[in-house]
Amino acid sequence: MGGTAATTESVTPLPPITVDLAIVGAGPTGLFAAYYAGFRGLRTAVVDALPEAGGQITAMYPEKQIYDVAGFPAIKGRDLVENLLRQAAPFEPVYLLGHQARTLDHVDGLPVLGLSGGVTVAAKALLITGGLGSFSPRPLPAAAGFRGAGIVYFVPELAAHAGQDVVIVGGGDSAFDWALALHGVARSTVIVHRREKFRAHQATVDRVRALGVPIIVNAQVTAVRGTAHVEGIAVDVKDEGPRELPADAIVAALGFTADLGPLGEWGLDLDHRTITVDSTMAASLPRTYAAGDIASYPGKVKLIATGFGEAATAVNNAAVAIDPAAHLFPGHSSENP
Repeated sequence: MGGTAATTESVTPLPPITVDLAIVGAGPTGLFAAYYAGFRGLRTAVVDALPEAGGQITAMYPEKQIYDVAGFPAIKGRDLVENLLRQAAPFEPVYLLGHQARTLDHVDGLPVLGLSGGVTVAAKALLITGGLGSFSPRPLPAAAGFRGAGIVYFVPELAAHAGQDVVIVGGGDSAFDWALALHGVARSTVIVHRREKFRAHQATVDRVRALGVPIIVNAQVTAVRGTAHVEGIAVDVKDEGPRELPADAIVAALGFTADLGPLGEWGLDLDHRTITVDSTMAASLPRTYAAGDIASYPGKVKLIATGFGEAATAVNNAAVAIDPAAHLFPGHSSENP
């Protein structure tokens, strides 16, 4: 029986990347940590499974206005991420984007990360700022058999929907935020929700109503029309019956499910998919800290602003762990820009 003999090629392992602080998560908290660590004189590497910096902001709502970041009455998610990258740039963080942090070991008490693609990061301390972990959108059941284009779960570019009829499915903050953002860009915008009550903030609901955006409640999406691309949507409205709506795009704003992924197997003390930390933001493993939405402690409030403060706390305490002669508080940036 003939054939080609199999050959085994030796693969040279990639040399480890050595830094002072490894940061897992390139969302706002991780990016601010990269700046603050640089301000403290620490070399950093920022790891994220997503191909772009910005975490959930970049992936889910880059065009939305954010209103609770100190110093900005309103700022688009995309602009906030760009500013954070510019802030950290003078300190030259190493960005390892598109690389999932898969393993965590400790060698002589120091953390060593194993990334997808065979990359290893050896650090003197580790800061985990991975938000809610990896996330995936909840699917629109009626679209299960639809193979065409036009169904999205967030809107990276508002201009992509210019002149379109857009149907937004959902009743949470994202659904109403997208309705506000797309109003005046899309030809028409309609919200379809299966209940009469909404999870969205009432002030946002009131703003959408004031714009005259149609809101169809007690309605189930039953079918997506079209072949290569969305051409319409069928809904069944309680006490009214079936309706057909024009649609060039469907925004399925049904929420996301979060998964810690490999991080959940690292041996950290966890509390409902978050990492338990103390007042220094230290986790249960040596030289390991957490900040942002993934960090948990009594009284925690999940805000971007909270994550910024936690990042500074974590970095300052990590700096002392790395060099016991260092001061916990390095002084104000205005004194040493």
